[in-house]
Parts: sequence; structure tokens; C-alpha cells
Amino acid sequence: MAALDLRRWLMVLLVGLLAAFQVADGAPWFWPPGGDDPDGCLSWRVMVEANNAKFWRAVPAPCIGYVWAYMSWGQYGRDVSSAADQIAAYASQAPAAGDGLDAWVLDIDDTCLSNLPYYQAKQFGAYDPAAFKAWASRGACPGIPAMVRLFWALKGGGFRVFLLSGRDEEALGASTAANLAAAGFAGYDRLILRSAGYRGQSSVVFKSAERRRLAAEGYRIRGNVGDQWSDLQGDCAGDRVFKVPNPMYFVP
Repeated sequence: MAALDLRRWLMVLLVGLLAAFQVADGAPWFWPPGGDDPDGCLSWRVMVEANNAKFWRAVPAPCIGYVWAYMSWGQYGRDVSSAADQIAAYASQAPAAGDGLDAWVLDIDDTCLSNLPYYQAKQFGAYDPAAFKAWASRGACPGIPAMVRLFWALKGGGFRVFLLSGRDEEALGASTAANLAAAGFAGYDRLILRSAGYRGQSSVVFKSAERRRLAAEGYRIRGNVGDQWSDLQGDCAGDRVFKVPNPMYFVP
């Protein structure tokens, strides 16, 4: 018993010494000294996801490696899966009425289809319309697994699912439809892409107009999912909006 008491006393003493050392050094005793985010990249990503960092054109140079690791080494996939689980849980609690008018709107790029290979190849540099069009026209974007599962869960729940994207309808309509089918997104109710009349308009303006059109047709937009805040803002955004992570680029 004496030996056990001695070990406990030594443990308390050790914890106390560590606490005193770290407080004296200017840090709370419960926080690891030094931290593991020397370039502030984790904080930058939080700012991006919270829409506090706006109108940025490219991943900051010190954070390219951080974003690569986040997107490629599992955490991004886990975060998307968590978001998809929350969306599915919400949809199950607000089921479709059965009249065929309860709808969900899903963005495409980096919501349903991943552009990670393209952005990795360009080191997460600034958006290049011509280069992106060439990439998207190949129809090789991988489907995002958690979102494929969510898509089918929504369809199975009796919801109408509309895919709404700022991709150019004339240039990328056929390749996008083929890519979606190959990636597992078959049986959606409508693919809505940017027509010539909306070229040069912001994503908020374009997507608001298309959602208003759906509402005018009698659809009740129960949920709206996108990787950009501009997917989720504006008119007829839906009863509930859900953002999936994307620290690769910003769309106004």
C-alpha cells in the first residue's frame, strides 16, 4: 500500500511540475507547447470553411502541402462522410410527402464529382477556365463515395434530386452527363447547367434563378448541398443547407 501511495504522490508531483513549467513559459498547462500549425494553415482552412476568408484565388504557398495532405490522406474523406451522415439523418427526419414534389438540390463539382486530381496536378493554383474545361470535358472526375451513397439514400427516400452546376451547358453538358452516370449518379431528376444567358453572372445569381424556377414548378426544396457558400446562398436556398469541405478554391 505504501508503494502505491508513493507512486500516486510521484505522479501528482510530476503533473504539478509540468503545469508549473508550462504556465511559467506563458502557455496553459493543458495545451501542447509549440503547437503543430506553424504556418497557420489549419486556421486558414477553418476561415475558408466558415466563409470568413473570401475572394481568395489560390491556396497560400505555405499551405499547399497541408491542403494536399488534408485532401489525400483521409481526413477530407472522413469529413465528407460525416457531412453525408448528417444530411441523411436530417432527410430521414423530414421524409418526402409522397406527392413527388419534395426535392433536394446538389452541386456537382467537389460535391458529387471530385476535381482533386486536376488541382493536385496544378499545385492548387488559381482557377484557369480553359484548363478546367479541358479537364472536365474528359469526363474522368471520380465520384465522391459518401455523396454517391447519399444520392441513392435521397432517391430511396422518395425525394426528387436535381443536380445544379455552374458548368457551361454547351461545352460540358454531354461530358458531365456521361461522367455522372459513370460515377454512380444515375436517375437524377434533372441536370441543370449554366446556359448562355447566365455567362458572366455570379454563382449566387445563377443558382438562385434556377432554384426559383424549381419552386415556381411546385417543388419544395427540402435541402441543398454544396462545397461553396455561393451554392447555398440566395433565393430559395432550401429548408436546410449543408456545406461539404473544400479548401482547394473559392467560387463567388
